[in-house]
Amino acid sequence: MFRALSSPRIAFAKCLKYSTLKVSKAGDHILKVSINRTSKMNAMNLSFFHELKSCFNDATNDASTRAIVLMAEGENFSSGIDIGDLKKIMMANEGESDAAVISKSLRSSISDLQSCFSAVFNCTKPVIAAVQGLCMGAGVDLVLAADVRLCEKNTSFSIKEVDLGISADLGTLQLLPRAIGSESLCRELILTARTMNANEAKQCGFVSKELPDIQSLHENALEIADTIASKSPIAVQGSKYILNYSRDHSLKESMAHQALWNSVMLQGKDTSIAVKAALMKKTPVYPGF
Repeated sequence: MFRALSSPRIAFAKCLKYSTLKVSKAGDHILKVSINRTSKMNAMNLSFFHELKSCFNDATNDASTRAIVLMAEGENFSSGIDIGDLKKIMMANEGESDAAVISKSLRSSISDLQSCFSAVFNCTKPVIAAVQGLCMGAGVDLVLAADVRLCEKNTSFSIKEVDLGISADLGTLQLLPRAIGSESLCRELILTARTMNANEAKQCGFVSKELPDIQSLHENALEIADTIASKSPIAVQGSKYILNYSRDHSLKESMAHQALWNSVMLQGKDTSIAVKAALMKKTPVYPGF
């Protein structure tokens, strides 16, 4: 993780051209990324996946961005993957009789889509997901890639893949057990495809807040993002990095990695800026990272 060398304006000039996303800055340090396919209930087509990946990779390399709010236009967050595009993937090898060839092609397609949501999970900047209305299938995969999840009171979540004859393959099976406190509930939601409402999502820890309406949902998400953006970028990004690292490593390995990380990052300017501001009772102003 290094200070970006490219111009933030160059990075997001590209991002703003996306056709399935509505992207804008809220102030100097917060990026708003909104799914924008309302005529299709924000269903995720192949263009969406690749634009999302490109946008979040740009955000990682943009030193001015310190927090990201992931939201959706319209009444619903997402109805999941676009069935038309899913059919295209399934029919790409029509006429091919060699199972090995078909398997190789399908694995490549699935891995490609996985990499798009991994760009959200691996983005160095914290991501706050603000969810409203329907959030189904791949929509659940996407919000699980975020660091913080909020929803409004009329939100409903559903892991619909078993109803389509497939198992969820974009992150839900790996991330949901870690996001809620009950493995029994996790398996029930996955195996039955039943709907989980906002109140249940809050009670089980899937979301951290349930808001009364979409306006307050977005305001709350932006408030959290603003608070994060006011902190040391080195400390915030380092904390996210170590949290993600610790998911896949032992306590001993994670602690050793933390010591190595801080032995480098404590040589940066942010700690001295924070201490000096505290002594002077002023708000610290940090450089980009």
